[in-house]
Amino acid sequence: MKKVAVLGAGSWGTALSIVLADNGHDVRLWTHRKEQADKINTTHKNEHYLEIMIPERIRAYADMQEAIQDTDVILLVVPTKAIREVSQQLNTILTGNPTIIHATKGIEPGTLKRVSQMMDEEMDKVKYEDIVVLSGPSHAEEVGLRQPTTVTVASINEEQAKIAQDTFFNEVFRVYTSNDVIGIELGGALKNIIALGAGISDGLGYGDNAKAALITRGLAEITRLGTYLGANPLSFLGLPGVGDLIVTCTSVHSRNWRAGNLLGKGKSLEEVLNQMGMVVEGVRTAEAAYQFAEQEDIEMPITHGIYEIIHHQKKPKEVVEQLMNRSKREEMDDLATLLKNRYAR
Repeated sequence: MKKVAVLGAGSWGTALSIVLADNGHDVRLWTHRKEQADKINTTHKNEHYLEIMIPERIRAYADMQEAIQDTDVILLVVPTKAIREVSQQLNTILTGNPTIIHATKGIEPGTLKRVSQMMDEEMDKVKYEDIVVLSGPSHAEEVGLRQPTTVTVASINEEQAKIAQDTFFNEVFRVYTSNDVIGIELGGALKNIIALGAGISDGLGYGDNAKAALITRGLAEITRLGTYLGANPLSFLGLPGVGDLIVTCTSVHSRNWRAGNLLGKGKSLEEVLNQMGMVVEGVRTAEAAYQFAEQEDIEMPITHGIYEIIHHQKKPKEVVEQLMNRSKREEMDDLATLLKNRYAR
């Protein structure tokens, strides 16, 4: 049994807490809102995020120092925009040498940093190579219901990755390991942009043909940017790439799909976010990916179009017309070229 602190009591943090509790760990679920912690401890529910009973062995805390005391593992599951603040707070009170994992999927606009890079900049008590990232096709609603789910944990430090694997692995939550931190983080973050696009497509009333094309060509964009940043292109064919794309682009459980669907039906971004009432990571990630593509001259037409819809109120149908009327080209020039260049001898 390990003592595990989960920092972030949203839907994903709550679902992962349930996995940890099922594995017999002492789980401390931290939230910055005392009223939320009190309600979880009293009712064993977190209804705003997940309509499911929470095991009694999960204890909620509003005091981070109390939550992380003597822990073996600390898991950060907060929105990307809160990563720096939470990392700073954690760094001031961290003692010992716990395994540090994050399960946040996003990129920071402006700096264009991945989550592990932001954590590294804010935490001098943790080495970058020891940080573990958890990602993969995993709706919180299904994880909370103990439905079969498979994810990947990645770290430069193989030992830390295996600790994370052992901590989460059970009969319904299968965990693979990887050392491609860049690829695993980018796959999990960038798929949210494509999920927004899939939702927009469905909101416009388009069919499966359009969505299949969007997912496939979206994967090409993810691979193109990820490989430029040093990721292994094969990572995008795995769980945090193709796997996460499928689950996020095709399900009503996906916040990003739901947000895109509302945008496709004509609602403004402000109306969408107000109606959702939860963080939609794809909105910030689209801004960051667009900035990076412009800065480094990387071709990402789908990302560009979704950015224009979100941040410049461009009509979705106009963006679709532009994408469909781009210049002719070969399909397999992207991934085939990347793989050839990477593995050429």
